[in-house]
Amino acid sequence: MTLDALNHLPSESAREALLPCCGSEAWVTQMIARRPYTDVKTLHQHAGEVWWQLNETDWLEAFSQHPKIGERNDKAKWSAAEQAGMARAHADTVESMFRRNREYEEKFGWIFIVCATGKSASEMLAMLENRLGNNASDEIRIAAEEQSKITHLRLTKLLAE
Repeated sequence: MTLDALNHLPSESAREALLPCCGSEAWVTQMIARRPYTDVKTLHQHAGEVWWQLNETDWLEAFSQHPKIGERNDKAKWSAAEQAGMARAHADTVESMFRRNREYEEKFGWIFIVCATGKSASEMLAMLENRLGNNASDEIRIAAEEQSKITHLRLTKLLAE
């Protein structure tokens, strides 16, 4: 899709295009309202501005739209490619990831979010284990930063389709 096409989509079609980039309805609504975007750099700038103006409830909504690391979910448009490192993981690493995912979710109340693109399963597991030591107020900011990275990558993918 081109930027021009995104700018001219009817609102509902734009919503369907943007929601896989970030699962927060508030983010999508504000991104649609800010159209038209003059260039890709401006689109990304607005994506970040909108994201960081949202509240934690909106962030949690976005997090909830992701499959857990290592989990198969055919509804998540780009997740399988982003989590390619898990496909090559040793069975012990996969089991550890599932176990630590459960611990993380029990501790924080949301799933572990990481920008998985280009990371091996071992790298992601080490990040998860490290982040389990955080308190909730620090961790939600870290998770929000990871979601922001994911959103920017997915906007780039959307415009490459």
